[in-house]
Amino acid sequence: MKLLLHICCGPCATYPVTQLRAEGIETLGYFYNPNIHPYREFKKRLTTLQDYAKAVELEVHYNRNYDFEEFLRSVAYHEQERCQFCYKLRLEMAARAARELGCTHLTSTLLVSPYQKHNLIRKTGEGLAKKYGLAFYYADWRVGFRQGQELAREMDLYRQPYCGCIYSEAERYSRQKRKQAKGK
Repeated sequence: MKLLLHICCGPCATYPVTQLRAEGIETLGYFYNPNIHPYREFKKRLTTLQDYAKAVELEVHYNRNYDFEEFLRSVAYHEQERCQFCYKLRLEMAARAARELGCTHLTSTLLVSPYQKHNLIRKTGEGLAKKYGLAFYYADWRVGFRQGQELAREMDLYRQPYCGCIYSEAERYSRQKRKQAKGK
Protein backbone atom coordinates (compact mmCIF):
# COMPACT_ATOMS: atom_id res chain seq x y z
CA MET A 1 0.00 0.00 0.00
CA LYS A 2 1.25 3.46 -0.93
CA LEU A 3 -0.88 6.14 0.69
CA LEU A 4 -1.22 9.86 0.04
CA LEU A 5 -2.10 11.75 3.20
CA HIS A 6 -3.77 15.09 2.55
CA ILE A 7 -2.43 17.34 5.31
CA CYS A 8 -4.30 20.41 6.49
CA CYS A 9 -1.57 21.48 8.93
CA GLY A 10 1.45 20.21 10.83
CA PRO A 11 -0.21 19.66 14.22
CA CYS A 12 -3.03 17.61 12.70
CA ALA A 13 -0.47 15.42 10.92
CA THR A 14 1.35 14.34 14.07
CA TYR A 15 -0.99 11.57 15.21
CA PRO A 16 -1.95 10.16 11.79
CA VAL A 17 1.68 10.01 10.61
CA THR A 18 2.67 8.22 13.82
CA GLN A 19 -0.16 5.72 13.39
CA LEU A 20 0.45 5.09 9.69
CA ARG A 21 4.13 4.49 10.31
CA ALA A 22 3.34 2.13 13.17
CA GLU A 23 1.20 0.14 10.71
CA GLY A 24 4.08 0.07 8.22
CA ILE A 25 2.18 2.03 5.57
CA GLU A 26 4.27 3.91 3.03
CA THR A 27 3.01 7.47 3.39
CA LEU A 28 3.48 10.58 1.30
CA GLY A 29 2.14 13.90 2.51
CA TYR A 30 0.26 16.40 0.36
CA PHE A 31 -0.54 20.02 1.17
CA TYR A 32 -3.32 21.83 -0.67
CA ASN A 33 -5.49 24.15 1.38
CA PRO A 34 -6.88 27.12 -0.57
CA ASN A 35 -9.53 27.65 2.10
CA ILE A 36 -7.12 29.11 4.63
CA HIS A 37 -7.59 32.81 5.37
CA PRO A 38 -5.84 35.19 5.56
CA TYR A 39 -2.78 34.58 3.41
CA ARG A 40 -0.47 35.08 6.42
CA GLU A 41 -2.25 32.17 8.10
CA PHE A 42 -1.81 30.06 4.97
CA LYS A 43 1.94 30.79 5.03
CA LYS A 44 2.22 29.99 8.77
CA ARG A 45 0.54 26.63 8.28
CA LEU A 46 2.66 25.84 5.24
CA THR A 47 5.89 26.74 7.06
CA THR A 48 4.85 24.76 10.14
CA LEU A 49 4.18 21.69 8.00
CA GLN A 50 7.58 22.08 6.34
CA ASP A 51 9.23 22.21 9.77
CA TYR A 52 7.30 19.16 10.97
CA ALA A 53 7.99 17.17 7.80
CA LYS A 54 11.70 17.89 8.06
CA ALA A 55 11.78 16.89 11.74
CA VAL A 56 10.09 13.52 11.12
CA GLU A 57 11.56 12.93 7.64
CA LEU A 58 8.18 12.85 5.91
CA GLU A 59 8.11 13.36 2.16
CA VAL A 60 5.48 16.00 1.41
CA HIS A 61 4.35 17.30 -1.96
CA TYR A 62 3.28 20.93 -1.71
CA ASN A 63 0.70 22.58 -3.88
CA ARG A 64 1.46 26.16 -2.88
CA ASN A 65 -1.27 27.65 -5.06
CA TYR A 66 -3.35 29.95 -2.95
CA ASP A 67 -6.61 29.40 -4.83
CA PHE A 68 -8.63 31.36 -2.30
CA GLU A 69 -10.92 32.82 -4.95
CA GLU A 70 -11.79 29.33 -6.18
CA PHE A 71 -12.68 28.32 -2.64
CA LEU A 72 -14.88 31.41 -2.22
CA ARG A 73 -16.62 30.82 -5.55
CA SER A 74 -17.38 27.22 -4.60
CA VAL A 75 -19.01 28.16 -1.28
CA ALA A 76 -20.71 31.42 -2.26
CA TYR A 77 -24.37 31.31 -1.29
CA HIS A 78 -23.75 27.93 0.37
CA GLU A 79 -22.00 29.16 3.49
CA GLN A 80 -23.88 26.78 5.79
CA GLU A 81 -22.71 23.81 3.68
CA ARG A 82 -19.22 25.22 3.09
CA CYS A 83 -17.43 22.23 4.59
CA GLN A 84 -18.88 19.96 1.89
CA PHE A 85 -17.44 22.17 -0.85
CA CYS A 86 -14.16 22.68 1.00
CA TYR A 87 -13.56 18.95 1.54
CA LYS A 88 -14.36 18.19 -2.09
CA LEU A 89 -12.04 20.90 -3.42
CA ARG A 90 -9.08 19.79 -1.31
CA LEU A 91 -9.59 16.05 -1.49
CA GLU A 92 -10.15 16.09 -5.25
CA MET A 93 -6.81 17.81 -5.76
CA ALA A 94 -5.22 15.29 -3.39
CA ALA A 95 -6.80 12.37 -5.28
CA ARG A 96 -5.38 13.68 -8.55
CA ALA A 97 -1.95 13.99 -6.95
CA ALA A 98 -2.22 10.50 -5.47
CA ARG A 99 -2.90 9.03 -8.90
CA GLU A 100 -0.02 10.98 -10.46
CA LEU A 101 2.36 9.85 -7.69
CA GLY A 102 1.43 6.20 -8.07
CA CYS A 103 -0.39 5.89 -4.76
CA THR A 104 -3.02 3.24 -4.18
CA HIS A 105 -4.78 4.91 -1.26
CA LEU A 106 -5.91 8.35 -0.14
CA THR A 107 -6.76 9.76 3.27
CA SER A 108 -6.68 13.06 5.16
CA THR A 109 -5.56 14.50 8.47
CA LEU A 110 -9.01 16.09 8.61
CA LEU A 111 -10.05 12.75 10.16
CA VAL A 112 -8.13 13.59 13.36
CA SER A 113 -10.16 16.67 14.30
CA PRO A 114 -13.21 16.36 16.54
CA TYR A 115 -14.33 19.69 15.05
CA GLN A 116 -14.68 18.42 11.46
CA LYS A 117 -17.64 16.67 9.86
CA HIS A 118 -16.21 13.19 10.03
CA ASN A 119 -18.88 11.29 8.10
CA LEU A 120 -18.85 13.90 5.34
CA ILE A 121 -15.06 13.64 5.03
CA ARG A 122 -15.33 9.87 4.76
CA LYS A 123 -18.14 9.97 2.18
CA THR A 124 -16.35 12.63 0.11
CA GLY A 125 -13.03 10.81 0.31
CA GLU A 126 -14.53 7.47 -0.68
CA GLY A 127 -16.32 8.98 -3.68
CA LEU A 128 -13.26 10.82 -4.94
CA ALA A 129 -10.95 7.88 -4.35
CA LYS A 130 -13.23 5.70 -6.44
CA LYS A 131 -13.40 8.35 -9.18
CA TYR A 132 -9.59 8.39 -9.42
CA GLY A 133 -9.05 4.63 -9.17
CA LEU A 134 -7.87 4.68 -5.56
CA ALA A 135 -9.07 3.26 -2.28
CA PHE A 136 -9.94 5.55 0.62
CA TYR A 137 -8.10 4.67 3.80
CA TYR A 138 -10.51 5.36 6.62
CA ALA A 139 -9.32 5.75 10.18
CA ASP A 140 -11.04 7.48 13.07
CA TRP A 141 -8.03 9.31 14.43
CA ARG A 142 -10.09 11.55 16.72
CA VAL A 143 -9.05 9.32 19.63
CA GLY A 144 -5.52 10.68 19.18
CA PHE A 145 -6.39 14.36 18.74
CA ARG A 146 -5.19 15.46 22.20
CA GLN A 147 -2.09 13.28 21.93
CA GLY A 148 -1.27 14.88 18.58
CA GLN A 149 -1.79 18.37 19.98
CA GLU A 150 0.53 17.57 22.87
CA LEU A 151 3.19 16.34 20.46
CA ALA A 152 2.76 19.56 18.43
CA ARG A 153 3.34 21.56 21.63
CA GLU A 154 6.45 19.53 22.43
CA MET A 155 7.76 20.14 18.90
CA ASP A 156 6.89 23.85 19.25
CA LEU A 157 4.69 23.76 16.14
CA TYR A 158 2.39 26.68 15.44
CA ARG A 159 -1.15 25.67 16.40
CA GLN A 160 -3.88 27.67 14.76
CA PRO A 161 -6.93 28.93 16.67
CA TYR A 162 -9.55 28.08 14.00
CA CYS A 163 -10.24 25.64 11.15
CA GLY A 164 -8.90 27.85 8.42
CA CYS A 165 -11.59 29.44 6.28
CA ILE A 166 -12.80 33.00 6.56
CA TYR A 167 -16.11 31.75 7.95
CA SER A 168 -14.55 29.66 10.71
CA GLU A 169 -12.27 32.59 11.52
CA ALA A 170 -15.29 34.87 11.91
CA GLU A 171 -17.13 32.29 14.04
CA ARG A 172 -14.12 31.78 16.28
CA TYR A 173 -13.58 35.42 16.98
CA SER A 174 -17.24 36.39 17.17
CA ARG A 175 -17.73 33.71 19.88
CA GLN A 176 -14.73 35.13 21.68
CA LYS A 177 -16.17 38.67 21.38
CA ARG A 178 -19.54 37.49 22.73
CA LYS A 179 -17.83 35.83 25.70
CA GLN A 180 -15.84 38.99 26.39
CA ALA A 181 -18.98 41.13 26.15
CA LYS A 182 -20.81 38.88 28.64
CA GLY A 183 -17.87 39.15 31.05
CA LYS A 184 -17.98 42.97 31.11
